[in-house]
Amino acid sequence: MPAPLAAALLPLALLAPAASPVSVTEADFDPATAFLPPTAISHAPDLVPFGSHVRVIVDRSVPGRTILTMSVSGVAADHEFPVHLHTGPCGADPAASGPHYQDAVDPVSPSTDPAYANDRNELRLALRTDERGDGTAATSVAWRPRPGEARSLVLHAGTPAGAHTAAERAACVNLEDLDEAL
Repeated sequence: MPAPLAAALLPLALLAPAASPVSVTEADFDPATAFLPPTAISHAPDLVPFGSHVRVIVDRSVPGRTILTMSVSGVAADHEFPVHLHTGPCGADPAASGPHYQDAVDPVSPSTDPAYANDRNELRLALRTDERGDGTAATSVAWRPRPGEARSLVLHAGTPAGAHTAAERAACVNLEDLDEAL
């Protein structure tokens, strides 16, 4: 290749590749007290044991839609976890992940108005596990989160929750590249 042509193509070769329309977050659940902040935190190790695994796939290949699939392995068997997209990142305090992310934000907090707190305005999954504690759930919404406003997925204790309340936050998964993925 002639030197002038090679020099002209070099800047093109150095450009970052276009963002993929699909992102994957994969991690083992760790305690919130880990030395480095973990990607996946368990707040209820009886439901989400340390070392159990999560995989989240965000697909933005369909314009104006968010398609999310979550798979877990090694968590509580025969259990249903309600899962919601939340506004804050996971932290040692389960409340650090903030409220549910809403496409149209309810002006009253906490949001209980069915006009806002519904499965069209919030990204929700019902993750059911089998007898081994493995499960997969997927959902699709007709919007994309606003950049910087959706930071994590929270697994609520669900049913049967035993010593936990159904709304209690059992685990949290940080989605740090969510802005890029969505």
